[in-house]
Amino acid sequence: MSAKLIQGNEAVVYGAIKGGLRFFAGYPITPSTEIAEMCARDLPKVGGVFIQMEDEISSIAACIGASLGGFRAMSATSGPGFSLMQENIGYAIMAEVPVVIVNVQRMGPSTGIATAPSQSDYMQVRWGTHGDHPMVSFAPFSVEECFTEVIRAIYWSEKISSVVVLLLDEVVAHMREGIDIDNIKNIVEVPERGPFPDEKESFRPYKVNKDKGAKLPPLGTGYRFNVTGLVHDELGFPVEDPEKTEFLIKRLHNKIDAVEDEIISYDERFIDDAEVIVISYGSVARSSLRAVRELRKNNVKVGFFRPITVWPFPSKRVRELSKNVKNIVVAEMSMGQMVLEVKRSVLENCNVTLIQGIKGELIAPDIIYNTVNEVISK
Repeated sequence: MSAKLIQGNEAVVYGAIKGGLRFFAGYPITPSTEIAEMCARDLPKVGGVFIQMEDEISSIAACIGASLGGFRAMSATSGPGFSLMQENIGYAIMAEVPVVIVNVQRMGPSTGIATAPSQSDYMQVRWGTHGDHPMVSFAPFSVEECFTEVIRAIYWSEKISSVVVLLLDEVVAHMREGIDIDNIKNIVEVPERGPFPDEKESFRPYKVNKDKGAKLPPLGTGYRFNVTGLVHDELGFPVEDPEKTEFLIKRLHNKIDAVEDEIISYDERFIDDAEVIVISYGSVARSSLRAVRELRKNNVKVGFFRPITVWPFPSKRVRELSKNVKNIVVAEMSMGQMVLEVKRSVLENCNVTLIQGIKGELIAPDIIYNTVNEVISK
């Protein structure tokens, strides 16, 4: 494929197929619909399957079933649909079934404004489903990153045997940029599942070390095990033993904690001499970067930090940065969600100022520019 002018949503599909996606189940919802449309067109060309389900509950259930059958599976939705998926997200986490979900954020709560951008699902990604469990989520800010980060989402869902969320917003999903897919660098290679032992009768997929994820052979290949959302033993059958319960819940956390440094990625610029740092993700980070560049032209010592991995939040790096600056400005399209993680990370090392974006439109660079000037003048 030569260089093309494409949307973020389109890049997600190209990237997902490149990463081995072969099953998509979803229900059309703005502003993610183009992902379903393209999967319906392109997945059959590579031997894949597209199913439009009756709702988002059945969509994520179908993805879980397909993944258990050995397919790399994905769904795409927005806030209202993501809410409906929560119970089955918890099921996939507990059963350790790899699934990727693309959440293209829009204005809420409830139906909100279907065509307006927002970043108000940030906390829902982490805390939306009940119970103790971690989450992994990546947030691209360009069309090219939509391509690369969905591949990384597939990679990590397979690596940790869990749900990974690709967190977009309406602006990133629908903006167009020219990219040359054939020449994109730093694309992670997604390995095949397995290998699995030849001895099928005695194989126990959930018998793994305390910091590893289970590896489930495709159903129908002769291995015998149970799949459940209940606390379970090494064969997947329900148990209520306190020690086994504690081991399982801790392992669900440990398997991500053990590779957290590999999972976490971020983009930082102009940090060395910064006295104030602007932190944002997704489309707002584009406005922030523009504002930072303009401020530096006027000799303002301001830096830029963008979490690409938004869960787990890059707390260690943010804490390090906070020790060397006087102020951090957080810009996000919500009343303030990521800012809570920033404050938790910096403790009392520096001041934290929030720029809220709750008008259903992108935060403009001049708002960030003016806020930084106000902060440093105090």
